[in-house]
Amino acid sequence: MRPSPTTPFDARQDLADAPRTGERQRPKDAATLILTRGTPGSSEILMGRRAPGHVFMASKWVFPGGRIERADYAAASATDLPHQDAARLAREGNARRARALALTAVRETFEETGLMLAEPAPVASVAGPWREFRAVGALPDLAALSYVARAITPPGRTRRFDARFFMADALALLHPEPTAGSGELDEIAWMPLAEAQGLDLPAITRFVLGEVAERLVQPRRPLPFVRVVRGTHHVEHQD
Repeated sequence: MRPSPTTPFDARQDLADAPRTGERQRPKDAATLILTRGTPGSSEILMGRRAPGHVFMASKWVFPGGRIERADYAAASATDLPHQDAARLAREGNARRARALALTAVRETFEETGLMLAEPAPVASVAGPWREFRAVGALPDLAALSYVARAITPPGRTRRFDARFFMADALALLHPEPTAGSGELDEIAWMPLAEAQGLDLPAITRFVLGEVAERLVQPRRPLPFVRVVRGTHHVEHQD
């Protein structure tokens, strides 16, 4: 990995988003999906606003996502991750976890927005968090995903995640418009990329939005990894 020539990340805002509480906890694996539509010059991004009652990032606009579930390790899919993206993820752990993280991003997006990055499939009855997804008659389309960023919540926060960010084009969705979802997001909307930058965003979401804008023009950019090293935020890029 090589250090980024600049660090376009607002560490002060990151602390304001989630003040230190002194808690000691290991970050939990999580995944996020950034859905885009349109052309690079007029792209829209799917964003959701977290409900005001949340302990973590209340009322902030975010991408749909959440932590990994045990069922994500065994869930079926219609397609596999692109080889290069799967290899990048596997370097951080192993191939099984890489696939599970991709499935987490698809599942959490469905739960929070009703949108399905999927291909049609026979209806199936399964137990656990994939029950509603499979009951619709669909299987996740992992080939539509691109792995674009990683960020670990700094120590001492109320919640800590080792989050992987994926992108996908809305053309891969079974249905183009979101529904109410689980209620975790109290508003869900497609919005122009430039307009999204003006929302009340967590620092990491603002950083990743900038990365998305660059990737729409240059899809194979080095992957940024945001974390705290010896008390200071660092952004490294992996080829």
